[in-house]
Amino acid sequence: MGNSKSYKDLEVYKLSLELFFKTHRFSLKMPKYETYELGSQVRRSADSINSNIVEGYGRKSYKNDFIKFLTYSHSSNDETKNHILKIKTLYPDLEKEGNELLQAYDKLGIKIHNFLNYVKNNWKT
Repeated sequence: MGNSKSYKDLEVYKLSLELFFKTHRFSLKMPKYETYELGSQVRRSADSINSNIVEGYGRKSYKNDFIKFLTYSHSSNDETKNHILKIKTLYPDLEKEGNELLQAYDKLGIKIHNFLNYVKNNWKT
């Protein structure tokens, strides 16, 4: 985990970016009016997971900043899961895809949590 030359090498970055694209496409399957409401919220929170990993990595020489942004990323992951839960409940035709996304975000949340602990316990600045 510790030899990343770029945020692009981080598994949490790669996975969060892939999930952002999947979530973005998922959000556009809702009725038009909803793509500007709940759709916009889920796109923003999914983007925030990824963006906070990038911004935190950019501050990696400041361990506490890195931890803070990884914490934001983890919180955005929880927020995204909550939005997906609402979408799949309101739009039963999106339930199957919503469940798949929720499982993927559960795994991502664990990976972010583990990486956050790694940074807390092992990061040298």
